Amino acid sequence: MASEFSESELEAYLEEALDPIRAAEIEQSMRSDKKLIARLSFINGRRDAGIHTLGEIWRQNQIGVPAREEIESYVRGDLVEEMADYVHFRLQVLKCRFTSALLADIERQQETGEFQAKQSRRERYVKSSAGIVKGKRSPEK
Repeated sequence: MASEFSESELEAYLEEALDPIRAAEIEQSMRSDKKLIARLSFINGRRDAGIHTLGEIWRQNQIGVPAREEIESYVRGDLVEEMADYVHFRLQVLKCRFTSALLADIERQQETGEFQAKQSRRERYVKSSAGIVKGKRSPEK
């Protein structure tokens, strides 16, 4: 039934930003529900005309998707609690494909050792530039 899917879900489906399980449910329903196909066509036509919902704009611009560094901190377990809760919410409740893709990429890097090499490199850069930054400061008067 077309009514079991919200407009937001259908918009996300068209943008390929919907949870894969829910997207499969929409695809299954489209096979027998002409009203659902009509709703999707209407949404697509509206978007082609340049009329976008706030949700579409957020998804298209990935507003609210945590930065890669924040996901890395989440994986390490040293993200501030509120932000960790937010990342968890995006992963578990929203099932955000963009956040999930970042997490999967970071986990893949961990498995191959790329993540540790990157962290080590970052630490060396910070340590090597610490003296330079201190030397550039002007003396306080």
